[in-house]
Amino acid sequence: MSKQINVALIGNPNTGKTSVFNALTGLNQKVGNYPGITVEKKEGICKLPRGVKAHIIDLPGTYSLNASSLDENVVIELLLNKKDKDFPDIAVVVSDVENLKRNLLLFTQIKDLEIPTLLVINMADRMDRKGISLDIDYLEEHLQTKIALISTRKNIGIDKLKNLITNYKDISITPCLNASQIDKTYFDNLRKAFPNQLLYKLWLVITQDVNFGKTSRKEIEAVTNFKTKSKTDLKRLQQKETIKRYQFINNVLKVGQTIDTSQAKDLRSKLDRILTHKVWGYLIFFAILLTIFQAIYDWSGIPMDFIDTVFASLSEWTKNILPSGAFTNLLAEGIIPGLGGIVIFIPQIAFLFLFIAVLEESGYMSRVVFLMDRIMRRFGLSGKSVVPLISGTACAIPAIMATRNIENWKERLITILVTPFTTCSARLPVYLIIIKLVIPEGRLLGLSYQALTLMLLYLIGFGTAVVSAYILDKVMKIKSKTYFVVEMPNYKLPLFKNVALTVIEKTKSFIFGAGKIILAISIILWFLASYGPGEQFNNAENIVKTEYASQNLNEENIQQKIASHKLEHSFIGITGRAIEPAIRPLGYDWKIGIAIISSFAAREVFVGTLATIYSVGSEDVDTITNKMAAEKNPITGGALFTFASGISLLLFYAFAMQCMSTLAIVKRETNSWKWPTLQLVIMTIFAYIVALIAFQFLN
Repeated sequence: MSKQINVALIGNPNTGKTSVFNALTGLNQKVGNYPGITVEKKEGICKLPRGVKAHIIDLPGTYSLNASSLDENVVIELLLNKKDKDFPDIAVVVSDVENLKRNLLLFTQIKDLEIPTLLVINMADRMDRKGISLDIDYLEEHLQTKIALISTRKNIGIDKLKNLITNYKDISITPCLNASQIDKTYFDNLRKAFPNQLLYKLWLVITQDVNFGKTSRKEIEAVTNFKTKSKTDLKRLQQKETIKRYQFINNVLKVGQTIDTSQAKDLRSKLDRILTHKVWGYLIFFAILLTIFQAIYDWSGIPMDFIDTVFASLSEWTKNILPSGAFTNLLAEGIIPGLGGIVIFIPQIAFLFLFIAVLEESGYMSRVVFLMDRIMRRFGLSGKSVVPLISGTACAIPAIMATRNIENWKERLITILVTPFTTCSARLPVYLIIIKLVIPEGRLLGLSYQALTLMLLYLIGFGTAVVSAYILDKVMKIKSKTYFVVEMPNYKLPLFKNVALTVIEKTKSFIFGAGKIILAISIILWFLASYGPGEQFNNAENIVKTEYASQNLNEENIQQKIASHKLEHSFIGITGRAIEPAIRPLGYDWKIGIAIISSFAAREVFVGTLATIYSVGSEDVDTITNKMAAEKNPITGGALFTFASGISLLLFYAFAMQCMSTLAIVKRETNSWKWPTLQLVIMTIFAYIVALIAFQFLN
């Protein structure tokens, strides 16, 4: 048997489905998006007994086949479309031993589609503690299936699960119950109208408003015309169907499951009272956040500095070892720094998702979401938006990736669009230079003016994000159900394997998703800064040496002047000159224009660009500040960087979308260039207007 079989992992949220997926696939998995939509698609390969390979798809968590979200639509569309390349040979329904009754509703629905359906009962290690015992033989007989009782935590039952998947043809496809009895006449007529079609599939097509992909359009149109009942009647029939299924499940579990409540040791309710308390809950949450982000800064600083040093050394080594020329320059100044710009984000992404994975695995994240939802709901956001918005203070890239936990598409999209307003660590080099330049030294209540300015910039960013979310919620005409449902899972110790795989997958996702775009734009920026038209660029060395011949400059200073002259007359320098009329009202000159353009690669590039422009050998903050302080306004003859122009520049960077990697990840997460383009245009216009008003008013 060499055929590859398709396996669909299906289950309610928080049943440990991802743990089962990880146990089966290990590192042989990949994450992407379903074509045309933003729902995450996880798939992997599992080696089964007798040389069989299984292609496993971890479908989004769903409570039933009565779709109420984009995630649930994905599940239904796949199960109804036999022409889909991923249509399952076997459906593996993962249930939680403590919530078996609720989980079995979905199981009985999938059985009605006559797909071989295997029931996995997870978290078997908790049975003794919760006083639960199961009669597996009785359950298998009455549910018309095979059952794998497993514990991913203890690695129990995984081999049996693999064997059952291998022998999927032995599993009965007979439905558990006859759901059509809820309205015998209606379903008899439906059966007569379409004698060659599966009855339950027809029922789902009639009641669900979903896109069925490659399923025959003629068939769907013919079926939907059969809606002799009103929407209210159909909804009532759906409710009857659910009641009938639960009656069947209750009868089976009366014999098949025994729960001795006296044995249950419940610490959960005590912890919930503290962690969701209207005062202590918030204090604990913010203390945890403070700890997390302090750890992200502390822990990621060392590896990020190391990465920076390694790529700088690699670039220098490449220049020294290879013969000089265009290719060496491309490699040393374009490709290697571009790769460095991707890799340097890895520590922050890895640490952030490490903490998020631990909070989710432990069950605490659901409590945070519940706690914050009431506040965030007023601004068109979800309680789940809190984590991305606050984690944006480290970096917008992992923060936007963290929005995947928000099921509601409108709330998720709004969160993605406003998250870049929160002040990320990449803005700090820009803020530090400008604050030192234009904010006087002094103290208010023991706090320095410069520290207060920095804190104010953080508060302005977060406040703008929340206000923008409120406006977007009112403006955007996206149909989206706004009810909020969050399940409170049991507290448990995080599984190291799940946490590690989450960190690896999220990091890989960034490197191969956004990384390609970052590298491409880095190379373009290098080309624009390294080449220019005309004599001024091509003959820069002679021009500079002639101009400074009388000043007796040493070789190092001469080379700095040549580099500065070349930059001014390069393509990017010419662009800076071209946009100068547009940025002059903000208090900037062409040099700041170049820094703004080049910092699109990453905000912190602003510092390096200024270092070259002002002929500074290193990126030392004081040196750049002193050089900038000495710059004269060619029109007034006074200092170029005044309090007015400095505040203008700070506000521009606070609001502008000056980060191509963020745009790249927004494109990846929204699966469209529409939203990142709108984000770039609107944020830039807003930043320009605010900076213009600030400069004109303060000037």
